[in-house]
Amino acid sequence: MRILITGNMGYVGPGLMKHLRSRFPEATLVGVDMGYFANCLTNAELLPECQADVQYFADVRNLPQDVLKGVDAVVHLAGISNDPMGNTFEEVTLDVNHRASVDLAAKARAAGARSFVFASSCSMYGAADDSARTEESPLNPLTAYAKSKVLTEQGIKPLAGKDFTVTSLRFSTACGMSDRLRLDLVLNDFVAGAVATGQITILSDGTPWRPLINVLDMARAIEWAVGRSAANGGEFVAVNIGSNEWNYQVKELAEAVAEVIPGVDVSINKNAQPDKRSYRVNFDLFKALAPEHQPVYDLTGTIKGLVDGLKAMEFNDGEFRSSNFMRLNVLRGLRERGLINEKLEWTRNAAK
Repeated sequence: MRILITGNMGYVGPGLMKHLRSRFPEATLVGVDMGYFANCLTNAELLPECQADVQYFADVRNLPQDVLKGVDAVVHLAGISNDPMGNTFEEVTLDVNHRASVDLAAKARAAGARSFVFASSCSMYGAADDSARTEESPLNPLTAYAKSKVLTEQGIKPLAGKDFTVTSLRFSTACGMSDRLRLDLVLNDFVAGAVATGQITILSDGTPWRPLINVLDMARAIEWAVGRSAANGGEFVAVNIGSNEWNYQVKELAEAVAEVIPGVDVSINKNAQPDKRSYRVNFDLFKALAPEHQPVYDLTGTIKGLVDGLKAMEFNDGEFRSSNFMRLNVLRGLRERGLINEKLEWTRNAAK
């Protein structure tokens, strides 16, 4: 089996590559990544890309012709990965996350791949009432990032067929330790604040609902999607990825961190504007389709893993929201130095 993983040098990629290597030891793993965050390693024991048999540094908007040759499955992680980046680079987000994604799926099918796995997001539910969203619930994307996920699902669904299964994994909000840690994720942010300063600052009023998933459990779901047949879910399936037990209000996440780290002070911005991005999610379909690939990490264990990882890094940066642990800051820094242009393409300066 030959598996192509786009965006493998981000937050999810290191754990995924290691997991796929363990589950498919004979497979050829091929990575494709722009390399924006290649230097954002966080206490990694080895370069995560050592798990790949082949590594391309390339733009998914303009892939080398031979990348898809002989590929059996495509795992498509690459994209502008959160709301702040999507809002800052809105047109690029639609170009990368939507147009390039649909084009990649079409090219994968034409090249003879049998499976396409798309990393989508539960954020497409946007503002919702208190009932848990199922795959049949109305979509209400509020940001460029969420809208790009909806558009891509709509674009790749017609490509599915008896020889080409398409799986859209609507992931919960990611969290947990990684060899390329991000702190622009709600739980990771809270743990970082608690470790560095003994304080957690909730920027909203704390009431919005979020479903979460450990980044390593994301890898388990991707493994299922790579191997699934059309008999298990259909030629195309969009499925919420997470567990019903992992629906939390933001303030509950802060309280959980404070229980693990004694003495932490939690402050809530009671004057904050209401955050419309609030949704609970139902994961019954995922449990029915993939009973052997359900999440195995719980909230407390994930928090402890983050604490241990940050302490091993001797992390003490109280100003981490201004650091390269925030992906938007990395892109802004590359732009300011002229290494990438307004379309987030590498420039000639990057080769100097």
